[in-house]
Amino acid sequence: RTYSSAETEGQLLNSFVQYFGDSLGRKIKRMPLIEETVIPGDSLLTLPVVIIGNGPSGICLSYLLSGYRPYLSPEAIHPNPILHTKLEEARHLSIVDQDLEYLSEGLEGRSSNPVAVLFDTLLHPDADFGYDYPPVLHWKLEQHNYIPHIVLGKGPPGGAWHSMEGSMLTISFGDWMELPGLSFKEWAASKRRNIKSDRVMPEEIACYYKHYVKVMGLQKNFRDNVYITSVSRLYRGKDEEDTSQRNEDISTEHLEMEDEQKSLIKRNWEVRGYQRATDGSHVPFCLFAENVALATGTFDSPGRLQVEGEDYPFVLHSMSDFGAAISKGKLRGKADPVLIVGAGLTAADAVLCAYNNNIPIIHVFRRRVTDTSLIFKQLPKKLYPEYHKVYHMMCTQSHTTDSSQHSAYTSFPEHNVLSFKPEMKCVLQSASGLKKILKFSVALVLIGSHPNLFFLKDQGHSIGHHSNQPITCKGNPIEIDPYTYECTKEANLFALGPLVGDNFVRFLKGGALGIARCLAIRQKKKHELIESGDGGGDGVP
Repeated sequence: RTYSSAETEGQLLNSFVQYFGDSLGRKIKRMPLIEETVIPGDSLLTLPVVIIGNGPSGICLSYLLSGYRPYLSPEAIHPNPILHTKLEEARHLSIVDQDLEYLSEGLEGRSSNPVAVLFDTLLHPDADFGYDYPPVLHWKLEQHNYIPHIVLGKGPPGGAWHSMEGSMLTISFGDWMELPGLSFKEWAASKRRNIKSDRVMPEEIACYYKHYVKVMGLQKNFRDNVYITSVSRLYRGKDEEDTSQRNEDISTEHLEMEDEQKSLIKRNWEVRGYQRATDGSHVPFCLFAENVALATGTFDSPGRLQVEGEDYPFVLHSMSDFGAAISKGKLRGKADPVLIVGAGLTAADAVLCAYNNNIPIIHVFRRRVTDTSLIFKQLPKKLYPEYHKVYHMMCTQSHTTDSSQHSAYTSFPEHNVLSFKPEMKCVLQSASGLKKILKFSVALVLIGSHPNLFFLKDQGHSIGHHSNQPITCKGNPIEIDPYTYECTKEANLFALGPLVGDNFVRFLKGGALGIARCLAIRQKKKHELIESGDGGGDGVP
């Protein structure tokens, strides 16, 4: 395939030249971006880091790789005396340069990743106990710690937050959604935005993330409208490794140099994809990276019931599609109710949306209303009154009560969907095995979402905790080293955020800290090797 035009190719190449700066201009033009017909050679530039995903995970990692470093504030006293004592021991060092395993030892929080709990308690001390303590960190920009990287995303910085339903409030407080170095409340005040409560709309968060990239000077690292098609290793395979090992025993200088180049390329990644141009055309590219960080989140693929009839056009799988149907008046005047499947917060949002638009609702979910794992039981009533309203209806307006099935809302706890019929009917089955057939106007299946890692070998199934199974946030996250966030089953591949089980923004920042520390250590070792004359290669120094 070729570029859509010479002008488009030039614009894209120039953007990479601008990204690295004029001093590296000549090296950039030696093809950091190539046509798909070009065979990789030793003249290709290799980027130290490519970040896939430009949501809060990717943004936070870019912030740290850009040289921003957190230090213990001079006046700060952390409410955890043991942690504070540890912080005082190395006050002169940034947190990135300290032993994260030592600092996080003994800490407890709402993440299973220890560095996530550590960074959260430094940014939001004792937040889970209801306190609003300020961060104990202050930030410095240290240019010498900059690690060249690029962040690739489908849309503007902020990722999936730009496509979320705008009328709903976030679960987390606005302060918990903020990224290091820029207070959300101060940003909102500067923009004269009227924040009525601690919880805010996704639209506000999306604007904040987009502004954050600009105000922190990270734009040069970001590329929008980019779609990844494959991420693969170069020179992979046991035969090549055996050959490489044999070559190490040969003392000729030529073969030693050849082997050094091959071993370097072997550990690098090839990232292929295309950038959508303003005229709609696709400009293919190929990048080479020493390290790849996966920060894609989990909103790519909505969860499916895998039942007969789920592909009918009247069975929807996203709030945006449901909102579009309402705004276009497709459900106005319909006698049959909307069928909502799921017992999470997105399903509750759909219930509220339908209820507020006077659309009758049938709500189907598998769990008992007394199930302690229901999310509603983890949310304080005073802070989340709208969700407790939904939960109250789930408990009191069941199909087993006296309320008519044609009322505004009817719940079907402990029921599974068996199939959808073409005449807009649904077959349900209760826990006892009793089947029911219900008629509806539109069905909305909201049972979570999963990451789409189709660009990895075997769709990434080999890097989860359970091999050969799809990656999911709860059941099968990517298996990582808890302190570096490097995949345990794939060297130089990192993951953070929902991909490793951290759904909340306040915890995904820990992944950025772990990765930044790991890469900083490796870059330092690489520089030492280069300076001593033992290193080299195609990477950017």
